[in-house]
Amino acid sequence: MAQESNRRIRRRVRSSYLVSTVSIALVVFMMGSVGYLALNGLAATGRLQERFTLTVMLAPGAGVETVGKALKADPSVRELLFVPREQAAADYRNFMNRDFISFLDENPLPDSYDVKLNPGHYDKASVEEFEHRAMAMEGVGEVVYQRGVLDQMGRSFNKFNIVLTAFAAMLLLISLVLLNNTIKATIFAKRYTVSTMKLVGATNGFIRRPFLLSAMLQGVVAGVVAGAMFVGLVAGVEEGLPEIAIIRGEMPLAAITGAIILSAILISLIFTSFAVSKFLRMHINNIHLY
Repeated sequence: MAQESNRRIRRRVRSSYLVSTVSIALVVFMMGSVGYLALNGLAATGRLQERFTLTVMLAPGAGVETVGKALKADPSVRELLFVPREQAAADYRNFMNRDFISFLDENPLPDSYDVKLNPGHYDKASVEEFEHRAMAMEGVGEVVYQRGVLDQMGRSFNKFNIVLTAFAAMLLLISLVLLNNTIKATIFAKRYTVSTMKLVGATNGFIRRPFLLSAMLQGVVAGVVAGAMFVGLVAGVEEGLPEIAIIRGEMPLAAITGAIILSAILISLIFTSFAVSKFLRMHINNIHLY
């Protein structure tokens, strides 16, 4: 009878350990996936910003080199390309498939510079500040850019950040609450072991040590499983949908995978420590009431 009871307890402990390990793995896997999604969103926004170009049109008779040097000296300018009026006319003619020069008997387009800004300078306020600085330069006639595209890009990026942050916070809160209860249930299955050790005079540190070592091993196992799931997910996404696989190279994925494993270990250690401390503070006579 006693042996059957012990076997049931051992099965319950193993089942609780397995459930908590799987729970940790799923939590950190979801956190890593959200992080990967966030990095992809930032990378997509960065690539859109890299393609955004402002056109600085020169006034008639303006010194091309003088304006070019002034624009290069601007701290927000990343790349500068001079476009002579003849090339601008040819590009416009090819785009519209219409020869407007023969109709007007002249080329109305001025010389210009195509300007690309540094990362972090593509918000509306920064672009407007650059526009004011450029317009104050001698020889600049007009600064042209797609204001609607800039506004839409900023709004979309802000919406993406808000939605992703809210989703990540909600997911993290729900996952951690469930995980906390699962780990508590695992420690609860060993409550009589804790009670017995306290009765024979074991210190809190001595009682806590094996639980923390077990938690660290559990975190490593859960982290490796979650990391393997994450790498498999990314590989599947990049093979099946290469057009949305924006993050390239091994470093970002290696960093996220390492963070997943480390997070699994920390989560397991923290929640196990809290759960064990709760039982250590509890009176022996009340431990069965938890």
